[in-house]
Amino acid sequence: MDHEEFTIETALDAATALNKVLAARTHRRKVMGQDVWVPGQLGEALHLPRIIRRLQSKQQKQREQGLDEFQELWPTLSPATRDKVLDRIGWYNPKELSWDDKRSNRRPIPDANN
Repeated sequence: MDHEEFTIETALDAATALNKVLAARTHRRKVMGQDVWVPGQLGEALHLPRIIRRLQSKQQKQREQGLDEFQELWPTLSPATRDKVLDRIGWYNPKELSWDDKRSNRRPIPDANN
């Protein structure tokens, strides 16, 4: 999916899912000599909470600003992270689906032997 395809609603879904994906990442840190696993804080570093607040705002201008910020952020993410986010929000590319998938909505190629 190209980032231009996002609407305010889909950007909000994707930003929320991205925040969860990034928070699920953990790393080890030494605290008072003990190894402790702490949740990832990349979401905060990327200002995701602010983007999500803007996308949820009642003011149209704030929502549009949040959409712009998310669209600037989206292409900087790794393909694996983008795939996790899109999978989490249930988006898919119909051209990449198998013929047996009910979502593919394509007609089979006519049999040339008949």
